[in-house]
Amino acid sequence: MTSNQILIVALISLLIFILPAFGLSKLFQKAGAPGWKAWIPFYNTWEMIKIAKRPKHWFFWQFIPVVGWFVTLGIYIEFIKCFNKFGFWEHAATCLVPFIYFPYVALSPKTRYIGPDGVKHYQKSTAREWIDAGVFAIVAATLIRTFIFEAYVIPTGSMEKTLLVNDFLFVSKLSYGPRIPNTPLAIPFVHHTIPGTDMRSYTEVIKLPYSRWFASAVKRNDVVVFNFPTGDTVINKPEFQSVNPYYDAARMIGNGSLDAGRREILANPDAYPLVIRPVDKRENYIKRCVAIGGDTLEVRDGRVYINSQPGFEPPHSQIQYEVETNGQPMNAETMLEEYNIDIENPEELTSLGGNKFNMLLTNEAVAKMKQSGIAKSIKPQLMHANMIDPRLWGQLCYPYDTLHKWTVDDFGPLWIPEKGKTLTLTPENYSLYERAIRVYENNTLEQKNGQFFINGVASNQYTFKMNYYWMMGDNRHYSQDSRFWGFVPEDHVVGEAWIIWMSVKNGIRWNRLFRSIK
Repeated sequence: MTSNQILIVALISLLIFILPAFGLSKLFQKAGAPGWKAWIPFYNTWEMIKIAKRPKHWFFWQFIPVVGWFVTLGIYIEFIKCFNKFGFWEHAATCLVPFIYFPYVALSPKTRYIGPDGVKHYQKSTAREWIDAGVFAIVAATLIRTFIFEAYVIPTGSMEKTLLVNDFLFVSKLSYGPRIPNTPLAIPFVHHTIPGTDMRSYTEVIKLPYSRWFASAVKRNDVVVFNFPTGDTVINKPEFQSVNPYYDAARMIGNGSLDAGRREILANPDAYPLVIRPVDKRENYIKRCVAIGGDTLEVRDGRVYINSQPGFEPPHSQIQYEVETNGQPMNAETMLEEYNIDIENPEELTSLGGNKFNMLLTNEAVAKMKQSGIAKSIKPQLMHANMIDPRLWGQLCYPYDTLHKWTVDDFGPLWIPEKGKTLTLTPENYSLYERAIRVYENNTLEQKNGQFFINGVASNQYTFKMNYYWMMGDNRHYSQDSRFWGFVPEDHVVGEAWIIWMSVKNGIRWNRLFRSIK
């Protein structure tokens, strides 16, 4: 844990164990126990368990990281019941402001100690039982969702065939360490917008800095869920959002000029209503990490190279191929079973004339089609600088400048920033790292008269504060990934895709249930 994380844990522990001690010491005395015991962390909760006659094993559950805090609050509630406090607001005050509520109860002349035997005579109403159960369920589910795992559904085909549309996943928060929410005050189980409205589901009245407990770095080839890095600004209309991200829309509106597009968007707030989102409320994306901080990445003829060595090829990744068949009819069921190719209708295939077609194929499908003889020839359909991908409306890839004429199949070489490593800024690499330095690491950065100014000081040296990652979809020709928007900072990482627990397409895909993700 970092010093910042240790400080946060210590502060929370202080609030839970030390600050309520004054009021607890008075309540201990009313219960016939020595008041000094209230000032010793954990010993005070042991004494409360004895006073309330609750199970002794509760004491040990407190030592579970994070979850233990809520066990402690449960002990507080059982203890305060011994003073005839059964109201919902009284228990809420016990959990939220015990350092205020305990002294209030202790100093009130109306307070009387009824002990655990008196507690047994109290019966909750049916409504109260439901309320308490609902609150417990929300708190427990929020804890699990924040610190252990979260359910996620695949909305697009960018990871096919590794992950399919309507695969339901569990995403592990423990793999890289649970990230503390930047915006803790939010409606439970809602991401950034209240369903059925365009209203925010959170408030930034309290906004916490990036903190991750028991942090572990993302590894090459992990399948990762993360917050969309350039989703900080969103055009808040259904046809935009993450379908047509703000920066892409601005370039398109500005005919390739981001600044011109921005000016037009800002001049038309009714047509382009903007929303600024904090890191944890940006859209969730899922991709494969192909390069980590310190790596040099390059894509040559559609193949990924890391540090000049061929990169890992996901077993079910696919790219576009030009296939010439032997004229044999392509039965949809056979093509799916034998080659894992989805063909709803053969007419949907893009014909190149004769028996030539564009097909999305995995390496395994290519080998099988060659072996079976159904394909006379197969060659990759690569997207070079002289080809226009209709998704790019005539532009190339990140960083969208005049120096780097990169495409999805010919990209780099590019160094991935690593925490603690120093970069020498040059006019050639300025556009590559400018956003990371300025936006993700919160610096001012300018280039004037051949010089660079970082936070107002002339310097061409910058040391990165975070690790960065390069994410790409396994469906390499149909994936909105780092080739279009650049690096993913470590503070945007949500968790690792762990297991497929459900998959649906015209019914349940039984062969995909409980499949681990590789």
